[in-house]
Parts: sequence; structure tokens; C-alpha cells
Amino acid sequence: MISRPGELGDEALVIAAQQGEREAFEVLVERYKEKAYRIAFDFTRDREEAKDLSQDAFLQAFSHLKSFDRRASFYTWFYRILVNLCLDYRRRKAKIAWESLEERTERGDGFASPGPSPVDQAIRGEISEKIETALATLPPKQRAVFLLKNHEGLSISEIAGVMKSAEGTIKVHLHRAVIALKQRLTELA
Repeated sequence: MISRPGELGDEALVIAAQQGEREAFEVLVERYKEKAYRIAFDFTRDREEAKDLSQDAFLQAFSHLKSFDRRASFYTWFYRILVNLCLDYRRRKAKIAWESLEERTERGDGFASPGPSPVDQAIRGEISEKIETALATLPPKQRAVFLLKNHEGLSISEIAGVMKSAEGTIKVHLHRAVIALKQRLTELA
């Protein structure tokens, strides 16, 4: 095993991990686990779901590491896996919410759903709640681009790599997200 894997760059760690050195992959997990969790949390707004999604992303990355061809950086490749999992989660969640609404309507349970607890409201605060509401109205790709740019600090080219889209498309998604958020926040004020 390499004497100090933590000092190596991602590419060297990937090569070592592809050659069967698990410790190298563990260093990559340590390096990116907090960022992965934050991205997943931005999508889910649920701590447990965010943990599960980020862990699933690392498991998928590990199981597909042999096929990773290093044309992109590990960071970009891994975050593409994570974002795909998060987008799938959002689609499933939206489908479940819609089905649940249909079931409640058929049973006559009405449309009321419990809101956040008073403790949650106090913790998040009014401004945070308005921002979350505005972000939730964005289409999934716009939301993903906005969060990757503004919460994770990725560049347009990095986001394009993660989303497997042209930089121009990413700029359009980001521009539309900003306009929609400004309009929505103005309405909520």
C-alpha cells in the first residue's frame, strides 16, 4: 500500500483503488463525503435520506470504479452519479406524493397535510423557509444547476461535466433558475 494515500491526488487514488487498494477509495470517500451529503440534503431536505443517497452514490462509484476511464475527474464522475440519484429520488417522491393525494381524495381524507413543527419553523426561520419554498418550485435540472453552482461552488464547466450537458445549456438553466427564484421570492415577500 502507498505510504500516505491522503496526500495523493484523486487520479492517483483512483488508479490505486482500481488496482484493488481499498484504502485509496476510502480516502476518496473521506475527501468528498461532506460535500456529497450537502448536495443530497439540498435535494431532499431530509437528513436520513441525504445520508442514504450519499452512501448509495459512493457504493455505486465503488462498484463501477473498474469501468471509470478517467476522461473526467473522479469528482465530476462521482457527482454525476450523486446528482442522478438525487434527481431519481425527487421523481419518485413527486410520484408518491401525487399517488398519495389521489388515494386521500378517493378515501375522502381531504388535502390537509401536517406542516413543519414549531421547533423546525423556529430553527429554519422565515427567510430560510421562503428560500426553500422558492427552490422547491424550480424544475429539477434548474434546481440541480443552481445548487451545484451556489451551494457547492462548482464552475459552469464542472456542472456541465456532472450534468453531461453543454456549458450553454447549463448557463440557460442557471439563468432561468435565478429569474424564477427572484420572481418567486418577490411574490413571497
